[in-house]
Amino acid sequence: MDTNLNIEERVILTLDAGGTNFVFSAIQGNKEIIEPINKKSNAHNLEKCLDTVIEGFEEINSQLAEKASAISFAFPGPADYKKGIIGDLPNFKAFNNNVALGPMLEDHFNLPVFINNDGNLFAYGEALTGFLPEINKKILNNKGIKQFRNLTGLTLGTGFGCGIVINNILLEGDNSCDAGIHATLNKNHSNWNAEESVSTRAIQRVYATESGIDFSSDLMPKDIFEIAKGIKNGNKSAAIESFKQFGEALGSSITNISTLIDGIIVIGGGITAAWDLFAPAMFDEINQQIENFEGVKSNRLPVKIYNLEDENMLKEFSLGDIKEIQVPKSNRSVKHDNAQRIGIGISKLGASKAIALGAYAYAIQNM
Repeated sequence: MDTNLNIEERVILTLDAGGTNFVFSAIQGNKEIIEPINKKSNAHNLEKCLDTVIEGFEEINSQLAEKASAISFAFPGPADYKKGIIGDLPNFKAFNNNVALGPMLEDHFNLPVFINNDGNLFAYGEALTGFLPEINKKILNNKGIKQFRNLTGLTLGTGFGCGIVINNILLEGDNSCDAGIHATLNKNHSNWNAEESVSTRAIQRVYATESGIDFSSDLMPKDIFEIAKGIKNGNKSAAIESFKQFGEALGSSITNISTLIDGIIVIGGGITAAWDLFAPAMFDEINQQIENFEGVKSNRLPVKIYNLEDENMLKEFSLGDIKEIQVPKSNRSVKHDNAQRIGIGISKLGASKAIALGAYAYAIQNM
């Protein structure tokens, strides 16, 4: 993508569509230019929900000094995002039998409307304006020479989302899906998908099981994190175990996707606040060895994995293994970084902001 988003003058209306709340905003030059507006989503009543979407964008529009050029936002799937048609949504009970949300907004505002999956837009925001350019800058600041072009973005929360950006191009499936990591196999439960062990309900389930209590959706990961830290009363060992199992399952999924996508990995979502509780198990799982039928062991991945939240590892990751290679039959030599590696870290933008910036970039790209 050649457009310099920091000097782009077009204004794009955005929406962070959650099952409980909608957050409306406007972005210009890669920056939010007004105070966001929050509204209840009314996710169980289609008419109220659609009215809320229109009202939110109208309120944002009324605050702008200049006319908006497009609307762009993330909305849950399944959906035909290219046509703006939203399918049957488990967290938005009002949406069933296909709802032409994009065309409705196009007719009402007379603007182009772009909708995509939150996993995709999270990854796009991080690849173009967030984690990827920041890591590349740190590599150069640390006297390294390698620059990374590819990024996998993972979102942790109610669900397990994933988007992939290859050389600044968002990977979009023919069926309007994100990368679909949530539907991959579950390491510990062969009849479950990965999301059953990498989600809010996974942490809740393990805590309840280990504590010998009934499952409760009222006890959120933040509560269980505070129990693990001794801030709140509860079963501390069960809380620690819930994040350990979460990290192990996440590590298994990261290992699988890293065999296909060679690039930086950034993780976003509220659960990343518990990084120190789940990351050790995640990295242990990623770095596990496998063996062939003769019992010969080897690393699961052919590349070295780095924790980019560790300053010492970040420096080692940045420097790599630089060698001066003599060109045959020439007086010239070339510098070469011989270290094959992947770095994993936490979003510094935060998932919501990264999604908004991804939606902004996606609109600019498509206009």
